[in-house]
Amino acid sequence: MAMGVNTLAYYFRETARYLFRNSWLSLAAIGTITVSLLILGASLLLVTNTNKIALDLEQKLEIRVFLKQNLSLSQVKQLEKKINFVSGVASVSFVSKEKALADLRRGLGERKDILAGMKKNPLPDAFQVKMTRSEQIASAAAQIGTLPGVDQARYGQGTVEKLLLVTRWIRITGIIIIGALILAALFLISSIIRLSVFARRQEINIMKYLGATNWFIRTPFLLEGVTLGFLGSFIAVVILYFSYWSFVQQVSMFVPFIPLVADQRLLFNLFGGLVGLGLIIGIAGSFFSVRKYLKV
Repeated sequence: MAMGVNTLAYYFRETARYLFRNSWLSLAAIGTITVSLLILGASLLLVTNTNKIALDLEQKLEIRVFLKQNLSLSQVKQLEKKINFVSGVASVSFVSKEKALADLRRGLGERKDILAGMKKNPLPDAFQVKMTRSEQIASAAAQIGTLPGVDQARYGQGTVEKLLLVTRWIRITGIIIIGALILAALFLISSIIRLSVFARRQEINIMKYLGATNWFIRTPFLLEGVTLGFLGSFIAVVILYFSYWSFVQQVSMFVPFIPLVADQRLLFNLFGGLVGLGLIIGIAGSFFSVRKYLKV
């Protein structure tokens, strides 16, 4: 028990000694981690918000199914059941031509007088169809358009395909950028730690010749990596948190229709992941940097 306590005390003492003796390298490593994770965190927030905006737009996509004239109530009910059986359909809402006209008047606002001279409602009865997945909207519209009693099934052909293509490329590009930034952060941080290890290479060699095990030598470096990774990532997360919330408040004040991510739990997981990533990068950088000098 005493041996274990003494060993732990030695590890922490050596870690503190390394950090303070090489204070400039330690500060450089912390700064590198902070800047790397700031860029990575900002990119994650950008990709997350872009995905949310794209998802919000996708969820608003719908198929407008216009019905033929003079369908009976039973025919409309039967058609609604058939549409519900189409693959990918999430919900079906009936919109009578009277309601459609009232919505049109409300949408025109002060210009609704242009409808005053209209003696007959030219709008047909319709269904609003929501899909579970936006990718299924084209095939579902084609299938619904062939059902008896359906005059037209429209969903914004052309525009929807372009929107889905853009959102798909945004997600792919975001994943590539985030992956590249993680690799760049790992390389930069491991390079800084490698300089610290290189400065103590003779000390490591002496300890190896005296019979010290690899893990006995490696542990203070790993603790150093954990400390540097935590401090750098913590600073980055604090800066990101306050900067992002200030940005969200400004956007909600001036352009409230843009749906930015404001879910505290999601942001907590994202920022917590950044701290965890900083710890992993610090440990990995120390582990691989010191391994070379343990081969004596």
